[in-house]
Amino acid sequence: MSPACCKSSTFVWFVGGILTLGGAVWLAYHYWPKAEQSSTRTVDPGTARRREDTPVPSVRFTDITQDAGITFVHTNGLTEKKLLPETMCGGVAVIDFDNDDKPDLLFTNACPWPGEANRQRKLPDASLPTLVLYRNLGNNKFQDVTKEAGLATTMFGMGATVGDYDNDGFPDLFITGVGGNRLFHNSADTGGSNGRRFMEVTKAAGVGGPGGWPEGSAGDFFRWDKPICFSTSASFLDYDGDGKLDLFVCNYVRWSPAYDLSIGSKSDGKERMFGQPKQFEGALCLLYRNEGDGKFTDVSEVSGVQVFERLGTDDNAPMRAVGKSLGVIVCDADEDGWPDIFVANDSVRNFLFHNRPGKDGRRVFQEKGIYAGVAYAQGETRGAMGIDWAPFYRKGCNALLITNFSNEPDTFLCQDQTKSLEFKEESKPEGIAGPSRVPLKFGAFFFDYDLDGRLDFLTCNGHLDPSIKKLQPAQSYKQSAQLFWSKNTEGFEPVTEQAAGPELFQPLVGRGCAYADLDGDGDLDVVLVGNGGPPLVLRNDNNLGHRWIRFKLKGDGVRSNRSAIGARIVLETKDGEQRREIAAARGYLSQSELVATFGLGKTEEIQRLTIHWPGKEGGTTVIEKSEIAKLALNKQHTIEQGGK
Repeated sequence: MSPACCKSSTFVWFVGGILTLGGAVWLAYHYWPKAEQSSTRTVDPGTARRREDTPVPSVRFTDITQDAGITFVHTNGLTEKKLLPETMCGGVAVIDFDNDDKPDLLFTNACPWPGEANRQRKLPDASLPTLVLYRNLGNNKFQDVTKEAGLATTMFGMGATVGDYDNDGFPDLFITGVGGNRLFHNSADTGGSNGRRFMEVTKAAGVGGPGGWPEGSAGDFFRWDKPICFSTSASFLDYDGDGKLDLFVCNYVRWSPAYDLSIGSKSDGKERMFGQPKQFEGALCLLYRNEGDGKFTDVSEVSGVQVFERLGTDDNAPMRAVGKSLGVIVCDADEDGWPDIFVANDSVRNFLFHNRPGKDGRRVFQEKGIYAGVAYAQGETRGAMGIDWAPFYRKGCNALLITNFSNEPDTFLCQDQTKSLEFKEESKPEGIAGPSRVPLKFGAFFFDYDLDGRLDFLTCNGHLDPSIKKLQPAQSYKQSAQLFWSKNTEGFEPVTEQAAGPELFQPLVGRGCAYADLDGDGDLDVVLVGNGGPPLVLRNDNNLGHRWIRFKLKGDGVRSNRSAIGARIVLETKDGEQRREIAAARGYLSQSELVATFGLGKTEEIQRLTIHWPGKEGGTTVIEKSEIAKLALNKQHTIEQGGK
């Protein structure tokens, strides 16, 4: 959440002389000093490439939220106290919980702080907000099955990740939150929704997180000064290659309500504003190893995912946690068969945890963000929020997208040697820097929305404070999403209402977002989450006539996890290669569908399909032209490990 700092007192004096008091306060609040600076050289972002005037194709998005029966309204627990978690929450997960090949939607939800529900809203406990699960009925209709599915759980929810951690063939659900995290096992139950019901198994599994909700009188909550768990994004992954899904959890800052209230700044000497991340100590990421018996072991320290630095140069100086982690994407960045972890950090350097062999034969991680060039943008930290990975977004290049605070452009890092952990900033040459600078960007994902075979991307945007427009008229609390269309070798082009229709760009306090083929027509629909408001569910009405093919992968549950999370897919046509990686988290607090979609444009034939299954013994499936011809285009196909 931190833009570039003011460089000198001269600059501050100059700005203070020309701006109103409100503007000066806004600068003091939003252009706070950096928590750290890079000791490496500043990277030249390059110059924008010359682009041909290629028109963006017309692909309209239609708002079907109400017609689909989705009545969810996000609760953020907002009070006049303006505690930091209130403005950060709002995620969504795509989960086919009943395995009917129709993607369902799970919305995370927060709740009033202890004592606030009765004092402010006079609601009985039965009316408290809960997680919300919608079952996809087909034909663009959804049904709220939260209670039947066992998910009517009240918590201060943040994010979600989906994966079959016990390899029983049905996806399970992990929810992060303030005050503790929750693991829900997807179980057979004839009394549940469509024969399935989620059972909470957090305590037995050992994944609740440190610093739970305070016990005792609700009236004492705002005086509670001990750290409370503040987890954000999370992802299932098989980091040690044993065929079982482990669990990585981001934590934002060391937080308690009493400390938050003690540091608040005020916009006009009266109205409280949300605290700044630089005012909080950092927190540590968590990694849980799946032991295979329904239990997980916390291996955060021994695995190398906890990053500290000394407060000073003396060897006896105390250590502090570095991370202020909000977004995570797991991918095989160097294509060595082992998943690596990228973490987007707010106002401190970003992390790259490189998966490597340890001394005892176990897998461990080495933090290599600075070495790889992903820690900083142009030598400085930014207010990083969401993150996603685009394998082979352009021939020979992978890309890492990181969304940032307002008045900071998206960070677009290109890896032009696909097996080497070396990245360079390309947001300006790619045509992204200017258009993405002003909004406050949270959610993000790459997807081929027009099915032309090239990965485009979307960001979900919204500011932090409802009163921001008073302080700077150029900003607004609700903001429009941004969609960027890939022009292949010519970078990206911002998509306008003329090409995509106005409904995609309805302003909201955007946080998480996800994509899925909700209606089974092959193109990718979009879900945008609004903090403290309703979501937007947008149907992709692609009428370009482009061909496509979709693959749902099933691991065997022994060599590879059943969800095939971590699989890499390479599809070859006469036009070149496309690649996808199956990931259990994308962007911010959210997860998109696990099915891989390949747009084919006008291509009529696939030459080869290669699947690199996850796990140290996962192996590779190659489907040659003669066999793949049997797989019809414009269809979704299920491929099981060991078969074709």
